[in-house]
Amino acid sequence: MQTRRLGRTGPEVSALGLGAMGMSDMYGDADRAESLATLDAAVEAGITLIDTGDFYGMGHNEMLIGEALKRHDRDRLVLSVKFGAQRGPDGGWLGYDARPSAVKTALAYTLRRLGVDHIDIYRPARLDPNVPIEDTIGAIAEMVQAGYVRHVGLSEVGPETIRRAAAVHPICDLQIEYSLLSRGIEDAILPTVRELGVAITAYGVLSRGLISGHAPALGAGRDFRAASPRFQGENLKRNLELAEALRAAAEAAGLTPAQAAIAWVAAQGDDIVPLVGARRRERLAEALGAMEAPLEPATVRALETAVPKGAAAGERYPAAQMGMLDSERR
Repeated sequence: MQTRRLGRTGPEVSALGLGAMGMSDMYGDADRAESLATLDAAVEAGITLIDTGDFYGMGHNEMLIGEALKRHDRDRLVLSVKFGAQRGPDGGWLGYDARPSAVKTALAYTLRRLGVDHIDIYRPARLDPNVPIEDTIGAIAEMVQAGYVRHVGLSEVGPETIRRAAAVHPICDLQIEYSLLSRGIEDAILPTVRELGVAITAYGVLSRGLISGHAPALGAGRDFRAASPRFQGENLKRNLELAEALRAAAEAAGLTPAQAAIAWVAAQGDDIVPLVGARRRERLAEALGAMEAPLEPATVRALETAVPKGAAAGERYPAAQMGMLDSERR
């Protein structure tokens, strides 16, 4: 497994990371035994970066990872955790809380659920509009000083917030959606993080299955894609047309659509680490195949011709959630 460094000050991690959210939440029901087997397979394949959030399954995801950690050398792994999202008993979203006291309380629960004594990268899931980012990052910095956190990250924030956060404490990476269908970061966010020496950990590289090459049937149980604009009506039809164009370009390069989509993100710079949300071993194996060789420039151009920048139909989240994204403010 190749490695990449997360920013000027961050840890060295595998060039491909595993996002564990779908093992507990958001994409319908998951198979617990298969999830654990996939976590094991990822570590055995050399993946060191594992991403979660304390609100994924209301703590379930952290406990699941904590169980898997018992079978592996924790010190070889880089655990990335998001916090701050508030949820009700019905799973609904209530907003965000990134006050300093909430930061420290959330961290205490996370350490207990994971069964570890420190978190490698700790980050607010979104910008809390009621709390200055300086206060939130300052609280995490105190936890770095105390030894409970190693590095500070950000998620889904824009250039101004990134600069303000970096003025308080070094930021190793920005976690944000980036894919052939979602290229908005290229205009202002990517230049900003590169100026500051901050890496990108890219989620949604398969656009939640739209460009994976596998039928995007919505899972049983709670599946947030049912309300996603890109999965609705004419938007879905248009996006699946783009997916078919991607399939043709990928096959011409000897890749599956998922491999091409992942490899494209990885090819955008050594400061970008794709996160894949594989929930099953066969999907993980396919994703690992994307990292076997760098894309030829001609292949990169063919993929971008198949899925031109700005071609996606529909926003990446419903309107209410888009309004919570500092990264989308113009």
